[in-house]
Amino acid sequence: MRGIGSVLLLGGAGAWLLRLGGPGLIVIGLVDNSVIPIPGGMDLFVILLSSHHREWWWYYGLMGTVGAVVGGYLTFRLSEKGGKEGMEKKFGKARAEKVYKKFEKGGFSTIAIGSIIPPPFPLVPVLMAAGIMQYPKKKFLAALTLGRGIRFFAIAALGKLYGTAILGWLGRYYKPFLYVLIALGVLGGIGALV
Repeated sequence: MRGIGSVLLLGGAGAWLLRLGGPGLIVIGLVDNSVIPIPGGMDLFVILLSSHHREWWWYYGLMGTVGAVVGGYLTFRLSEKGGKEGMEKKFGKARAEKVYKKFEKGGFSTIAIGSIIPPPFPLVPVLMAAGIMQYPKKKFLAALTLGRGIRFFAIAALGKLYGTAILGWLGRYYKPFLYVLIALGVLGGIGALV
């Protein structure tokens, strides 16, 4: 675990976060749901922890969910204060209007489904749009918790069941896997802008 953790998971910081266990997932959730997301990072940490402590898989699913919801809520609150002008300045008025219209049609499902979809889907613009559109906090938190809960409990269960095989594969192919993660992150960023 240490070799993969040091290569894929931010070197010494990644190893430190792994030693923290569940609370480390909250730290990762704060970073992952910010303006600079870590594509697949949270998923990988949940798999690593669940595969090495199989009886605690549900705890890591829960802590991954809590971390993602706390991080998502902070992005929501920051965007809420920034207003439409900030998003329109960053993405252009025409593109921002498209996002607003899609969000008004199905805000809850947009947040919930976006929270389940793995990288390269960019969740941060969805979180920002919810804040900018002044989406009700209770609905936002319910949708985000539902989506992230489904995702991280499923990933933790996969880590429990197949973690050893996943880690073995990652150990052999960590460089191509790292390059694919970087490419997915770049494509996700471009997709968010388009």
